Amino acid sequence: MVAAVAAGAFAAAAAGQTLQNTNTSNSSPQRHTDVTPLANASDASASLDSGGASGVGGNAPAGAPVLLQVSHSTDASAEAQKLTESAEITEERLEREAEERRKAAEEAARPKFVAPTNGVFTSGYGARWGGTHYGIDIANSIGTPIVAAADGTVIEAGPASGFGLWVRVQLDDGTIHVYGHMDSYSVYVGQKVKAGEQIAVIGNRGQSTGPHLHFEVHENGQKVDPQAWLSARGVYL
Repeated sequence: MVAAVAAGAFAAAAAGQTLQNTNTSNSSPQRHTDVTPLANASDASASLDSGGASGVGGNAPAGAPVLLQVSHSTDASAEAQKLTESAEITEERLEREAEERRKAAEEAARPKFVAPTNGVFTSGYGARWGGTHYGIDIANSIGTPIVAAADGTVIEAGPASGFGLWVRVQLDDGTIHVYGHMDSYSVYVGQKVKAGEQIAVIGNRGQSTGPHLHFEVHENGQKVDPQAWLSARGVYL
């Protein structure tokens, strides 16, 4: 009889529990079954508690969002350095290109042929005093600058019979310019000179009747009229 009573009580309790579970299920909001619990919630909680919230070393209140502080200072500094270096390289390149354009413009504007000196034209090419004068003479005071009449390379500079001192400059096409009777010169053999660049000063050395420049042009091995040669290139004496 005791067993029967116990069995009845157990059945009643089970029925009541089932009813309670049914009521609870009906009265509670619908549960979401697509949320996966944290694999090790106790470990995660311990980690957050020990690390603190928002990177300040304290424990975050339950349910509060946790902010992780990440430092990018090293990467930002490196990136800034790269940008600075790139800007400097660009600036240097622009300056170099501007300088190259300036030099190119100057070179394009520079005269390629000029009068070898300033002064009084005293004698031309041709017959003179029973002989032939193979150059032109331009008189001026001692020390007056003598310049290269065209771009070329110095092939001789120093003493010369009849000229006292001379300078000979060879152009790229093989033409040779001769400058004689100078008081001194300021170039050396092998030096590249440009039209208008000073190479010497007027003097009265050698077989000379007064301070002047004697200027000759040798073209294709022949001594030609320097005045005509210069005129053909836009230089008029």
